[in-house]
Amino acid sequence: MAFNAQNFVTEKTREIKSQVGNDTALCATSGGVDSMVCAFLAHRALGRNLIAVFIDDGLMREGEPKKVTSLLRSRGIRTVLVRASNGFFRALKGKEDPEDMRKAFRDTFYETLGKAVRKYGAKYLIQGTIAADVIETKGKIKSQHNVLAQIGINPRRYGLNVIEPLATLFKPDVRKVGKALRLPSTIHQRMPFPGPGLATRVVGEVTPAKVRLLRKATSIVEREMRNIKAFQTFAVLLDDRATGVRKGKRSFGNIIVVRSVQSKNAMTASPTRVPYAVLERIQKKITSQIPAVTKVLYDISPKPPSTIEYI
Repeated sequence: MAFNAQNFVTEKTREIKSQVGNDTALCATSGGVDSMVCAFLAHRALGRNLIAVFIDDGLMREGEPKKVTSLLRSRGIRTVLVRASNGFFRALKGKEDPEDMRKAFRDTFYETLGKAVRKYGAKYLIQGTIAADVIETKGKIKSQHNVLAQIGINPRRYGLNVIEPLATLFKPDVRKVGKALRLPSTIHQRMPFPGPGLATRVVGEVTPAKVRLLRKATSIVEREMRNIKAFQTFAVLLDDRATGVRKGKRSFGNIIVVRSVQSKNAMTASPTRVPYAVLERIQKKITSQIPAVTKVLYDISPKPPSTIEYI
């Protein structure tokens, strides 16, 4: 049977209303498709009894905290911005193993939300976990930051009662739900962005300096690739370095990888065939605007054997 997004919205609105009642609920909202669709769905069900929480973890793209919170507020959703970057960088300090990093992010994420739940007197946390998150975490491919109960972690450990209205859906159906909620296409058709943000695109220890460098590279890649249709496009900062030449002198700098893939549900993916002229333009802009970078590469690995993200 074909998925009916309007029926899904009606059913989940009723379920959320029934479960939360007259209590207050928080919705963890990062600006990505899943969490934004979840926030608007929960707002339809709860109105002023919903508070959207955007955690500024220091790992977002340029201008994201202001842009996302402004959009939510413009649609009448009560929204709070929690600044917590210091806590996240402390949690990630010294960690290089991808799973250690993901789990450290997850713990800090839920501890931060637990504090917000207590501060605002909320009884529930609503979050945009989708089917692919659960499958990859349970399959031990990589731990998604928003999966707990499905792997035996009781959310009450963080003082949370969790509601996951999108947990049975894959990305294409989540987009349909966003459209049924009459969200603009800039939201429901937005490229996926991982919950741990740029931390999943830094290979090796995640530091504020590395994230600043990657944030600038990300801005260049997204801007130069804006006219190329892809499921996901982004920049990655490798842990390796490479010799370069600047003004006739040797330099030993960073390596940026450009990654772009085509996919329907994020379970499989193929590399985007990007025109060489576009890649060349990206390389020139990155190495000229970010002098610490000496080499720019393009990743042609499909999923599998690769994953879409790097950690």
